[in-house]
Amino acid sequence: MELFKSGNPVLSEKKFEKTVDRYDTNVMTQNGTLNKFGLMMILVLAAASFTWKAAEEGKNIMPWMIGGAIGGLVIAIVLAFKPQWSPTLAPVYALLEGAFVGGISAYYNNAFSAYAPNIVMQAVGLTFGVVIAMFVLYRTGVIKATQRFKSIVFAATAGIAVFYLLAMGLRMFGIEMPLIHESTTMGIIFSLVIVAIAALNLILDFDMIEQGSAMGAPKYMEWYGAFGLLVTIVWLYIEILRLLSKFARRD
Repeated sequence: MELFKSGNPVLSEKKFEKTVDRYDTNVMTQNGTLNKFGLMMILVLAAASFTWKAAEEGKNIMPWMIGGAIGGLVIAIVLAFKPQWSPTLAPVYALLEGAFVGGISAYYNNAFSAYAPNIVMQAVGLTFGVVIAMFVLYRTGVIKATQRFKSIVFAATAGIAVFYLLAMGLRMFGIEMPLIHESTTMGIIFSLVIVAIAALNLILDFDMIEQGSAMGAPKYMEWYGAFGLLVTIVWLYIEILRLLSKFARRD
């Protein structure tokens, strides 16, 4: 089933194929996955509101941000090998990512309050606008998740991951990689490309969830599918926030 290959590392063909039980009638559905995703978004917003409020009150939110980022990464790695644990761990991941997202949003809000006071709301609006637009493009068949399309997006996503890992490694030695934080023309183009690739990953996620439902994956894979979609959306939001901050610094 090479057709189902996804660019999102947590939504892969083998994850769904290994879980299919032809005799199980309690199977994954698209509506069920959407419901789980909605619940996870509520958890993200609740946790984000907590760290946002704490930041507004002048409290030290760094432990929450670091804990959320590290905890979320650990859970993502665990679920990559144990998708059957997703009904329990996916909601925990949503809470951890919410704590991180709320903290990073508060940071950008305070850092750019003077000349971009609505940067966070703009990023939220653009993120959901992109998600809706990509879903419409997928549903109408304007963008099709062909094998060639999947291979290109997967390779681009892998390249970005390697670049970011290298950047984090060099930063530990005081070396900053160009383009990531620069507000130059090339820095903005770089962020635009990253945002575009993150958006294209949504097409692969929608396709994987649809195909997983068609394959008759077990019910718990709804949580796993929702988790994978949330991973992409959080990434998209962070990249849009970074892009808007670059535009703001140029004004």
